Amino acid sequence: MRTASEHARRIVKATAPVIERHGLAITTAMYKRLFVNANVHEMFDAAAQESGEQPRRLANAILAYAKNIDQLENLGPAVGKMVRRHVECGVRAEHYPYVAEALLPAIRDVVGAEVATDEVLAAWGEAYWMLADILIAAEAEAYAEAA
Repeated sequence: MRTASEHARRIVKATAPVIERHGLAITTAMYKRLFVNANVHEMFDAAAQESGEQPRRLANAILAYAKNIDQLENLGPAVGKMVRRHVECGVRAEHYPYVAEALLPAIRDVVGAEVATDEVLAAWGEAYWMLADILIAAEAEAYAEAA
């Protein structure tokens, strides 16, 4: 399982205020990029997208992660809920690269390259994959239990 370096965790935590200000715009831009893939788009609840509920939920989750990246135990209940939802929707390990490929550029699209520097995006990439690995492992366990 991957971990984010101390340097990356510091950057992610330091950029939490940016996520707080621009999170909804970032997740909206991310979903626009992500939904270019029709197979991925089909996995999502269209009503939750249209109402803005899903982008808001994800923006809040990203903010909570940024604020707690050095205290992941604080996120236990939220991670459990996310895992259950992902299993209901059929999310698998192979879907996570699509999200990374949509999220990181969306951050830069919204806040600009002056804020979302290569160093900042590399830190967020490390943080993303650390959380993705946690989710993938928990989802694999949930799928195994359901089988």
